[in-house]
Amino acid sequence: MQKILISACLVGEKTNYKGQGNYCPQVEKLREKYDLVLFCPEMEGGLKCPRNPSEIKGNMVIMNDGTDVTRNFELGANKALALCKYLGITKAVLKENSPSCGTHRIHNGYFMDRLIVGMGITARLLKSKGIEVYSEEEIDKLL
Repeated sequence: MQKILISACLVGEKTNYKGQGNYCPQVEKLREKYDLVLFCPEMEGGLKCPRNPSEIKGNMVIMNDGTDVTRNFELGANKALALCKYLGITKAVLKENSPSCGTHRIHNGYFMDRLIVGMGITARLLKSKGIEVYSEEEIDKLL
């Protein structure tokens, strides 16, 4: 069965910044066709759970308390890419709106709960290296 990288929160793992999951029922359909490889770039980048929310502002990722966590996000993205290369993964399903995993939308960088067109750090890196990235809203495209 083909492996696919998936944001761990989408299968219910409590990895998001609130210490909760973002379970997506569509994931069950993916399990029928793919071997799911769970991954949270923020946790793998060394951030704890729960944690302050982060947003991309310019070339940096900043927590709402002003802490620069850019290196954590870059480390997590590089680990995701390394895992994909090691396991031969060519597709990923990532959590939309996330500063790591957003595939089409991210928050605007000012903690105003406003979304803009953009990609998270991990999504951008994976896509730049030829990995197909999808959000949980696009799971039907993979079935």
